[in-house]
Amino acid sequence: MKILAIETSCDETALALVQISGNFDFKIKVEKSIVSSQIKIHQPFGGVVPSLAKREHLKNLPILFKKLMNGRKELPADFIAVTIGPGLEPALWTGINFAQELAKTFKKKIIGVNHLEAHYLSFLLNKKINIKNIFPATALIVSGGHTILLNAKSLTEYKKIGETRDDAAGEAFDKVARILGLVYPGGPEIEKLARLGNPQSINFPKPMLDQKNFDFSFSGLKTSVLYYWKNLSNKEKSQPQTINNIAASFQNAVIEVLTKKTLRAAWQFNSKSILISGG
Repeated sequence: MKILAIETSCDETALALVQISGNFDFKIKVEKSIVSSQIKIHQPFGGVVPSLAKREHLKNLPILFKKLMNGRKELPADFIAVTIGPGLEPALWTGINFAQELAKTFKKKIIGVNHLEAHYLSFLLNKKINIKNIFPATALIVSGGHTILLNAKSLTEYKKIGETRDDAAGEAFDKVARILGLVYPGGPEIEKLARLGNPQSINFPKPMLDQKNFDFSFSGLKTSVLYYWKNLSNKEKSQPQTINNIAASFQNAVIEVLTKKTLRAAWQFNSKSILISGG
């Protein structure tokens, strides 16, 4: 079975052809994947502008589809899968409408996909994994707008046991990057500088780490970085090592919270494996 996959939930337009073979012990192979990024368009605004994202998706979808078809007249897929949420509504609808037009033209059925569920299932792309050895599992999803912990008993049977109560980890990275005057997207920039800094140099708070639940909160950590930055002199702010140390200490705090909460969940639910995904 082949699937044409369409993704327009945020600031990337993506099309892929995916081959699925087998029954219970099935294999997934990505035959072709084409992605168009909008980072340079949103960079001047310090974040994703929904109206611009919609415009770029409308422009890019036909272009990517033409590349994918490569002169073929018939759609080389049995089904069309499209992201239906969560995401930016104007962006999502460009993909949904495009999928509906293709379904009508080529007489194919549409599969609506929750892209957070897709994050959770992305481990299936690893050819070396045997599904029989995975469950029960603890799954951590860390994407731009979500931070979620799942207790999974099977591919389709899972329960959310924790999530962020305010800012997701990815949002905190972007906001801290803006505080430090770094370009969007903030995650890669902070990671780059963190390699040059001392992660133990600043004792930023590790929110909710001592609580027994599996929820997260990164708003207070972001605010702590803001006040630390405001209290620095202009001379201190101008020194590269200052920013490197802030980036390293902030990233270390986030990673410690994510790691310890995930391990605690895995121990509590006797998980055989830990699945980590995001994007």
